[in-house]
Amino acid sequence: MMSTAKTNRFLQDLDRVARVRQEVASSLSRMVAKLQKSELAAQTGSGAMGFDRDLADLTKASTNLQQGVFRLMVLGDMKRGKSTFLNALIGENILPSDVNPCTALLTVLRYGEQKKVTVHFKDGKLPESIDFSAFKTKYTIDPAEAKKLEESNKPAFPDVDYAVVEYPLELLSKGIEIIDSPGLNDTEARNELSLGYLNNCHAVLFVLSASQPCTLGERRYLENYVKDRGLSVFFLINAWDRVKESLIDPDDATELAEAEGKLDRVFKANLAEYCQVDGYDIYDERVFSLSSITALRRRIKDKEADLVGTGFPPFINALNTFLTQERAISELRQARIIAKQTCSHVTEAVARRIPLLDTNVIELKAKIAAIEPQFIQLQSIRDVFRDDIRRVRDRQARSIADSMKTYLLQLEDTFEADFQAYQPSDLQLLDFFSGSKREQFNQSAQKGFQQYINDKYAAWTLSAQKELTAAFSELSAQAQKHGGDYQNITQEMAEKLTGKIHTRSKALDDDGTPAWAKWAMGLFSIASGNFAVAALAVGGFNFQSIMLNIFTTAGIAVVFGALLGPIGIMAAGIGVAAFQVEHARKYFAQEIKKQLVTKLPEISQEQWQPIYSAVQECFDNYEREAIERIDDDINTRKVELQNLVKQKESQEIDRVTEVNRLQQFEADVVKESDSIEAFYQGFLNG
Repeated sequence: MMSTAKTNRFLQDLDRVARVRQEVASSLSRMVAKLQKSELAAQTGSGAMGFDRDLADLTKASTNLQQGVFRLMVLGDMKRGKSTFLNALIGENILPSDVNPCTALLTVLRYGEQKKVTVHFKDGKLPESIDFSAFKTKYTIDPAEAKKLEESNKPAFPDVDYAVVEYPLELLSKGIEIIDSPGLNDTEARNELSLGYLNNCHAVLFVLSASQPCTLGERRYLENYVKDRGLSVFFLINAWDRVKESLIDPDDATELAEAEGKLDRVFKANLAEYCQVDGYDIYDERVFSLSSITALRRRIKDKEADLVGTGFPPFINALNTFLTQERAISELRQARIIAKQTCSHVTEAVARRIPLLDTNVIELKAKIAAIEPQFIQLQSIRDVFRDDIRRVRDRQARSIADSMKTYLLQLEDTFEADFQAYQPSDLQLLDFFSGSKREQFNQSAQKGFQQYINDKYAAWTLSAQKELTAAFSELSAQAQKHGGDYQNITQEMAEKLTGKIHTRSKALDDDGTPAWAKWAMGLFSIASGNFAVAALAVGGFNFQSIMLNIFTTAGIAVVFGALLGPIGIMAAGIGVAAFQVEHARKYFAQEIKKQLVTKLPEISQEQWQPIYSAVQECFDNYEREAIERIDDDINTRKVELQNLVKQKESQEIDRVTEVNRLQQFEADVVKESDSIEAFYQGFLNG
């Protein structure tokens, strides 16, 4: 077990990560300055060389590192001790845990010099800054009120988007943000609210309770919203100390071991499938039993208290490994690749430019004319790749839309068996005959049906996501092939212009694939090894957010929501009194199925086009960014030569001065790239 020393090391490691990120960001910024300075000086020299795309990528990479934070989202059902866990993690009782706070709000906990809360609103309303006591009074509701709102499917604070809690806590100062989500499985709207933030987080801390191991609602949420989304999930089984308290003889070590062993097996049976990464079982690195209340009590009395026995030391160590190695290495590797590619562009551009300084205008124009066929070939590669994207787009859009239609129409085949788990309880079923409780029964039955539809729809989205992932993997292979052909042609062009055999730049330690092809292949996300969750470098295409958009655009769950109103539910109960309860449940499902079957063809037909269009949009965005990057590369090569001709025609170029300037420019860029490489390797080697 670990003690306070490990917690301190966690902070030290985070601090080291923050320093390295800033150093790399600074090097990237200096590279930007070098490129800008060179392009400015080129106006009186041999002409601009066209580094617009490099400047954009470097700038965004630097900004991401400077502003980047590690976001941890805390998920869990209501009353699982999320706030107690957070208070224990940060070492202070700053979040209220005696009631259910901010039921409808996401709360972002981040560093601030002063303690304050800012509430952000929807519809353009200006944020409101309030103190902690006012926040608790105004935006906290008790569990009973929360339950009523849940039953009526109403948000507690419909005009509020989220709240930001700023606190001068050392942990948060190391670039950590903690997102405290509303309780799960209460309303679909709140589940969607949390889901919308998942893509912006680096890890999920899913809090469960030892006294209620893996409820059906928790399993549904994991299956529908977490599984297969490329998220790193830590499972925190809270209130583990209650296992001992529940024993007849809490001091009986044998009885305690048996009880804990049984509970361990239950959780492993339910959580093991979510702890598989690339064929490896990482259950022991992702599942932790905690006693948050014990840890909090110790830390309130003594900030440096030993937390051995609470489960926190091993969890903090695992979180440390993830944040300071897995995630940090991924971010630094991306910056390293962008720097190397810029260095390669600069080196190759300088190598092309210097030999041409001795060429007169007539000879230069002749050489440019000689490579015009190669420019046409580059454009041809672009067009073929565009056709590849559109072919895959049209195929997948139809396939996924058709699969949705088929899936919906097949719901009737298994409805009666599947719907059993979503029906009101036997007691609630009998409530139908009580006039005073009939409305409550209607709401419960409608909510169960809505959950059934949500779960079925979510299950389909997972299969559709796998189809899309496979489709983009196919395009990745095409990008690699076209990139190789493209590279061969640019080498031929360089040889024609300079009269020298082209060799690959030493700045690249890979196969020399063009930058646009690397982007299209998703290789900027090397660390994850999963194209489906790649942000594809620093460009405008974000696969994950577009995926989310596809599966919320159609809104099938909302469409089904109006299928069974109170009248429909009541009609389904006619004649139930003639049966025993066990028969009533079957009859109830049959009546619901009759209404469902009449609507399925209409709804599946209505939703075909929205799904088709959403999938097309995903590929269209990818195509737009990929083709823009290819065009940028082609145009840069053309403009680079045109600028040189223009400068030669307008003035005499001092060759010695220009060669010295270009060589110094190249040396400066290489130096910064080497500096980033040194930081990266140093970080890897500890």
